[in-house]
Amino acid sequence: MSDWLGVWALWLEAHPQWLGLAIWLVACTECLAIAGLLMPGTVLLFALAVLAGSGVLTLWQTLLLAFLGGFAGDLLSYLLGRWQHQSIRRLPYLREHPQWLAAAEKYFQRYGVISLLVGRFIGPLRPLLPMVAGMLDMPFVRFVLVSLLASAGWSVAYLLPGWSAGAALRLPLPPGFWLQAAVVFSAIAVLIGLAVQGSLRGMRRISQLAAGLSLLVLCALLLGWPRLAALDHGLLELLQSARSEHLDRWLVLVTGMGDSRVQLVAGALLLALLLCFRQRREAVFAVACLGLTALLVSLLKNLLERPRPQVLLEPLHSFSLPSGHSSASFVFFLVLGVLAGRGQPPRWRITWLLLAGLPAVAIASSRVYLGVHWPTDVLAGGLLAGAVCAACLALVQHRESLPPLPARLWWLLLPLLLLLFTVYGLWHLPAAMALYQR
Repeated sequence: MSDWLGVWALWLEAHPQWLGLAIWLVACTECLAIAGLLMPGTVLLFALAVLAGSGVLTLWQTLLLAFLGGFAGDLLSYLLGRWQHQSIRRLPYLREHPQWLAAAEKYFQRYGVISLLVGRFIGPLRPLLPMVAGMLDMPFVRFVLVSLLASAGWSVAYLLPGWSAGAALRLPLPPGFWLQAAVVFSAIAVLIGLAVQGSLRGMRRISQLAAGLSLLVLCALLLGWPRLAALDHGLLELLQSARSEHLDRWLVLVTGMGDSRVQLVAGALLLALLLCFRQRREAVFAVACLGLTALLVSLLKNLLERPRPQVLLEPLHSFSLPSGHSSASFVFFLVLGVLAGRGQPPRWRITWLLLAGLPAVAIASSRVYLGVHWPTDVLAGGLLAGAVCAACLALVQHRESLPPLPARLWWLLLPLLLLLFTVYGLWHLPAAMALYQR
């Protein structure tokens, strides 16, 4: 298999005009019922994204092709489920492995719409859940709306790392870039790996461990950022090379989600719903996380006084380390991830946290892309939010774990948050485009 993949990659490199079609086909097959279980789609997509990032396709073209392919795979799987219904159980491979379909059906019946968003990032479930949604007669319009949202997040999460790697190999990066990148990202990988393993093994003080490790890496970053100039300038140059008018418009909308006014309204909305549903301990946890993070960001900015990159025509005058957008978005979405995982097994709690981190990663990356923060600014913001969230969770659960939130609260909160982010982003788009113009 590896030899075949190598030959295929060399052929695509020699015939770049077919690369876009290959990305679409692999993304479609990866999300297609049954076929997605048999193909190493994740490996193929990463390899194709690396080739695209080497100068063949722009970032927005790569993401758009993957998005369209993934959505097409979802739609075909859904239509197959609507057409076949219970006859699906007699299809090849599913007949020999009935546990695959049983697991997907159980997950869909338990979590409904949310299963299509979460399951998109779980390999064995990704190609089966759209088919199960059709088999169980999920309304078509609802499925399309959820699939569009899931496909957008999935394409960014799966294609952006590969494209960035390809672009990094192409650009003349500063000396020392790869060593600094290896040190910083290895430290973050070890932090996440230890936290995940501790959670899976049921460690009693996993929240304290996660808080301590996050604080340790954060302190090292705050003390060592002057020595990470190659990493900062290299990553900033990498993302600036990907800028285009089409992608600018979308990432200005994304970065607006981390604006202090939006985060304040979103936090107030979360707090109001928690109090309305009499979730007092959860409300204390949310307020402590959001308030303490905002206070620490303000103190650190004024203490370190780090200037912003000189990318904008009219540079912002406030200091940049740590990033307020990054810390605010990370702590808010991590709070949502923690609350969503209450009462569930460790692997589902981890899944909810990782999914909750995706919009925060998008907001943080948009700050570097738009040139208003250094990469270490947004990394510090994320580490600060993680340390505060883990510490507050340990304090709130000192005697008793937080119980699951009522399902009705989520059905109110999530649509309201989506409406808030959409309305604010569209309302302020013209002014924001002018501000972030190079």
